[in-house]
Amino acid sequence: MHIIKACVTDYKKVAVLFNEYRVFYKQKSDIKAAERFIYERLHNKESVIFLALEEAEAVGFAQLYPSFTSIGIKRIIILNDLYVTEKTRGSGVGAALLQKVKEYGKQEEIDSIVLQTAKDNARAQHLYEKLGYQKDDHYFYYSLSL
Repeated sequence: MHIIKACVTDYKKVAVLFNEYRVFYKQKSDIKAAERFIYERLHNKESVIFLALEEAEAVGFAQLYPSFTSIGIKRIIILNDLYVTEKTRGSGVGAALLQKVKEYGKQEEIDSIVLQTAKDNARAQHLYEKLGYQKDDHYFYYSLSL
C-alpha cells in the first residue's frame, strides 16, 4: 500500500471512495455529483486529498481543507473526510493516511489538524485517540442550514 497526493487526473478514483463515504453517512449515492465535487476541489486547488492505493486499487482517502484559527493567529487544516473501504478497515490504511496528513501539516507549518466525526463512529474515535487526537470538551459545535 502506498499513499499519493491526488491530482486532477485522480478525481474518478477518489470520487468512487467519496461516494461510498457519503453513503456511509446516510446520503444517497450519486457518483456524478461526487465526481463533479472532487474534480472541482482538485482543479480549483481548494482541498488536498491523499489517496491510499493497494496496487492500482484505491482503498482510502483523506480530504483536507486549509483554514485559520483567529484566536491562535495561525493556519490549520480541517480534516473533513477520512474513508477506508470496508474490506480494508483494520489493516492500517486509516492510520497510514492520518500519518501522511500529519507529515503534510508539519511540512506546511500548520498549527493543528481539526476534525469532527459522528458520535456513534466509535471505530474512528478510537483510531483518532490512539494517534493522539484529543476530544474537545470546551466548545460546542453549531450549524445553520440555509
